[in-house]
Amino acid sequence: MKHLFSLSLLLLSSSLFSQDYHVKLDYFLPDDVTYNKNIPTPESVIGYEIGDWHITHDKLVTYMYELAEASPRISIENRGTTFEGRPLLLVYITSEANHSKLEDIRKEHVSLTETNSTNTDNLPVVVYQGFSIHGNEPSGSNAAMVAAYYLAAAQGEKIDKILTNTVILFDPSYNPDGLQRFAYWANSNKSKNINPDPNDREYNEVWPGGRTNHYWFDMNRDWLPVQLPESQARIETFHNWYPNILTDHHEMGTNSTFFFQPGIPSRTNPMTPKKNQELTGAIAKFHGKAFDKIGSFYYSKESFDDFYYGKGSTFPDINGGIGILFEQASSRGHAQESDNGILTFPFTIRNQFTAALSTLDAAVSMRKELLDYQKNFYSNAKKEASKGGVIVCGDEKDATKAYRLAEIMKRHKIEIHELTSNFSKNGKNYKKGYSYVIPKNQKQHRLMKAMFQKRTTFQDSLFYDVSAWTFPLAFNLDYEENETNSRSGDLITQLEKPSIVVPNTSNYAYLIEWHDYNTPKALNKILVKGLRAKVSMKPFSVENKNYDYGTILIPVQNQKLNASELASFIKKVASESNITITSVSTGMAKGINLGSPNFRIIEPQKVALIVGDGITPYDAGEIWHLLDQRYDMLITKLDTRDFSSTDLSSYTDIILANSWGSALSKEEAKQLKTWVQNGGTLIGYKNAGRWFNSNELMKIKFKKKEDSTQIISFEQKRNYFGAQVIGGAIFDTKLDRSHPIAFGYKNNTLPVFRNSTIFMEADKNSYNNPIKYTESPLLSGYISDKNLSELKNTAMFKVGNLGSGKVIYFTDNTNFRAFWYGTNKLLMNAIFFGNHM
Repeated sequence: MKHLFSLSLLLLSSSLFSQDYHVKLDYFLPDDVTYNKNIPTPESVIGYEIGDWHITHDKLVTYMYELAEASPRISIENRGTTFEGRPLLLVYITSEANHSKLEDIRKEHVSLTETNSTNTDNLPVVVYQGFSIHGNEPSGSNAAMVAAYYLAAAQGEKIDKILTNTVILFDPSYNPDGLQRFAYWANSNKSKNINPDPNDREYNEVWPGGRTNHYWFDMNRDWLPVQLPESQARIETFHNWYPNILTDHHEMGTNSTFFFQPGIPSRTNPMTPKKNQELTGAIAKFHGKAFDKIGSFYYSKESFDDFYYGKGSTFPDINGGIGILFEQASSRGHAQESDNGILTFPFTIRNQFTAALSTLDAAVSMRKELLDYQKNFYSNAKKEASKGGVIVCGDEKDATKAYRLAEIMKRHKIEIHELTSNFSKNGKNYKKGYSYVIPKNQKQHRLMKAMFQKRTTFQDSLFYDVSAWTFPLAFNLDYEENETNSRSGDLITQLEKPSIVVPNTSNYAYLIEWHDYNTPKALNKILVKGLRAKVSMKPFSVENKNYDYGTILIPVQNQKLNASELASFIKKVASESNITITSVSTGMAKGINLGSPNFRIIEPQKVALIVGDGITPYDAGEIWHLLDQRYDMLITKLDTRDFSSTDLSSYTDIILANSWGSALSKEEAKQLKTWVQNGGTLIGYKNAGRWFNSNELMKIKFKKKEDSTQIISFEQKRNYFGAQVIGGAIFDTKLDRSHPIAFGYKNNTLPVFRNSTIFMEADKNSYNNPIKYTESPLLSGYISDKNLSELKNTAMFKVGNLGSGKVIYFTDNTNFRAFWYGTNKLLMNAIFFGNHM
């Protein structure tokens, strides 16, 4: 009888769990309003109840358009497409009356950032609500359907008050490509009888997972760099409206509960006003009240931070708004066992929906306070900026890099000017067309300051993300921070690409200086065409022009194209790559002549990138994006699952990005070793160096980390070891510009990004250390004193011979998040000139 009773309880609990897996719409919705039956429910459009399946992006888009068709409260703007061609929708939700004057409201709201006289008594508050920037954190975008339905269909005084007093910029999917990828995974692995066992395949997606966008970028780090199309659309909307609140709906570990900001107080960026955190705390009370009502657990102030302004929840903080991060424990599928019981997908959706509504309740209740805060933010920024002065930044040899930084500033509505005239200072030359002037006295003074600032002292030693992102250092630009206003020329209203000089037809040769960021794109076009090209190993001058190490020579004679055809092609390459190519009529040069053996042949490159299990998707994606999008180079992605059966003989270069564990086996290491011995160039990053060393591909001496902990408590343990992490800082290196890895760099020093504690000892021969950390390397960011001592004078780069081939190793990521333009050329040098190192 006892066993029968236990069995009955088990069956009852299983039955209850099954019911929780499938819920009706009213499970999510408040019952204090009525609902317009003429508004289509999600189920009537997508064919199932919310939470039964993971929404795919195409169905999400369809539902938003159905709502816009049915409700005068909703309109839609298509702001562009992702890399995979999915629409980037923005849904405007407000009262019908507000819709009729939406542009007037926008202009009046933006005036808060420009004048202190705008009256906020009757102005609606602007709330940007965005969901699932990480595609495999899908409860956000699924909750977006419930929230949109509620805002379109709810009737009564409560909803009227919300819609009258707010303009909601509703972004149902920050990351359409990632959402689609994860939905496919979760749905294709769903069973009829949902199994919450965490070991089930449903909860363990295949590499690279759905978190990222098409090129495997974490888009929640791109709010400041703005390098991806999804970010560019989002940032344009942001600066067109300057929302008072921006929410960012995420997921975290399955055993957690629900987090909302404020984050850890000591990890707030010191440029963020104290009032910002006070308002965030006040908004949090609305979240707590709403979650108490539905019985959901939550916490605040114990996790995450507000330091890096490139995240969605922090970017508004430097733009006069309040950014709010939501983190929901993730079911990572349809239901999963957790420390808090079985966590169902509908439950996670309900929590996200609840947070979306509590945000709107807070916005309405605090409307005037939020609007006045924004007005005061920009008024105070204007006072700070009144001292004037300008920043000048540029590169006399590389107009493209300077242009790309100017492009970012224009996206952020930062005012930039032309340079009045050329000048020199501190050994650096600033040229018109190659440099830009940024006035300090402007509306976006604080944002501009945040982008250019160098910081090496901090209140806290733990960071959720990077501790430094100084943009002129990331772009390796020369810059002066305290120039007078006399340097400032005409305001640039329409940013134009740098002008180039179209080459004259030559019967002798063409020369390309290797300095410009776009030159690898041009060289690749030339090699793909089957033309001969050479690289100069020494500087020279010809026809009254100086040429540096790494200059590319294209002879006219003995090419597959005749002189006229070659001239047309070279002009096309110059135009498409936006670089200057110079024609010369003689080989008689000063230094070395153009027929010198110091011009080395450049072979056409066929590049492969190892991807798949064991490889860090971010790092691999950055390389894929760089070669594919920036340089129009073909790149073969070799999956680790199939590597052992792959014929490598046709590839000239294989790149192994940062990895964890053993991405490749011992046998596959031997396979790579044979390939290198037969003439291949193997290029590795970060942890790949340890793998090279252990598999005898390259002998590398790493410094051993010895912990000398003092007596610390169990409570202090996490903070102590966390402080030894280099989460992301910027360091100075010294270059040997005569080495092919440094071709194209005009300065003797180079800022590099580092987020690891891999310290490689320098070679005893100085010529084998072409990139070496300086004696005092820290430029910006946090590093412990112990790690700083270990880092100084270590090597960042190493190259070794193996048979007929080369092994090249970088301790640090040269392609970080697509905005480290300053070190991208190191990889291109390794690819094109590796066999000459």
